[in-house]
Amino acid sequence: MILLKNGTVYTMDEAGVFVGDVKFDQGKIVAVGKDLAADGCEVIDCTGKNIYPGFIDGHSHLGMQESSIRFEGDDVNEMSDPLTPHVRAIDALNPMDETIHNAACGGVTTVCSGPGSANVIGGTFAIWKTNGHVIDKMVINPMAAMKCAFGENPKRVYSDNKIKTRMQTAAYLRETLMKTKEYMAKKALAGDDISKQPAYDMKLEAMIPVLEKKIPLKTHAHRADDILTALRIAREFDVLMTLDHCTEGHLIVDEVKASGFPAFVGPSLTDKSKFELKNLTFATAGILNKAGVKIALITDAPVIPQEYLPLCAGLACKKGLAEMEALKAITINPAEILGIADRVGSLTAGKDADIVVSDGNIFNTLTNVNYTFINGEMVYQF
Repeated sequence: MILLKNGTVYTMDEAGVFVGDVKFDQGKIVAVGKDLAADGCEVIDCTGKNIYPGFIDGHSHLGMQESSIRFEGDDVNEMSDPLTPHVRAIDALNPMDETIHNAACGGVTTVCSGPGSANVIGGTFAIWKTNGHVIDKMVINPMAAMKCAFGENPKRVYSDNKIKTRMQTAAYLRETLMKTKEYMAKKALAGDDISKQPAYDMKLEAMIPVLEKKIPLKTHAHRADDILTALRIAREFDVLMTLDHCTEGHLIVDEVKASGFPAFVGPSLTDKSKFELKNLTFATAGILNKAGVKIALITDAPVIPQEYLPLCAGLACKKGLAEMEALKAITINPAEILGIADRVGSLTAGKDADIVVSDGNIFNTLTNVNYTFINGEMVYQF
């Protein structure tokens, strides 16, 4: 049992912020409060330090695009077909790449990572912890969301013979959703009679959880018109959706708010590398947050190295996002959006002991992470 003593505890739950203690054992938080008994505990003095829940990135490609190599370790986009809903991130994740340990050193303990935005439908994302060597033991949810993409990327990748316009991108997604509905209806009509079942279709099978609203479409959309197209299709087919990147979301705040969908905002610490990023700004998160949109901040790693997630939150603060809202955007908000708030996102008794201790405000570039614990195990010490 470990007791973190006398730190400034950012619980990210109703207990708020106070100087106190966090006790954990066997991978779970046992108690959070003031003057907790130290009997039988290994005590770590956190006087003058801050204690946070482990940070969470809701959209990255960590473990799929490895460090310091090119095609050998690049498994982000299956660019053989614009429609690949049947591929799964968990089959490409390499937990032994150095970027995973770097993430943990920066206090990022949980990520949702998966396919990139080359394809109209790219496959499923997985949620996992940034400690371990066997991805099957690290994963929280192996099929958390279905990636889809709008805008420039599908056009660029398939401009030779399959996609010339945004119209075709939207049409591909609509066609797949409609075929899935038809496939589901045939399966339901056939019941247990195998002879009447439609021929097995791996792609359509993968899309069924989307139409059953068991998982959301994880929607790559930067430009306002692409966000609006995504929302239009979500309404047409009554599916769940997260608005990932949402770069021009601040230009259509009312529409984003009315959708009820959350936004994974970022990456903002990057150059305007293509036309659809021309309105990129760190102010987007604050504007959406003030309008009542649930937001989380993302790195899109390796676009921005995963360990710089807190830095991105700090820069969003400089452009108008309140400090506590920025902390929520890398802790409890992504946990709630991803459906894992029962395990992570706050320092609450019963949750996983994913804990970060720093020697100052985590948004300050001079601050060091002193300790990172994942499932109660110390995985980094400064």
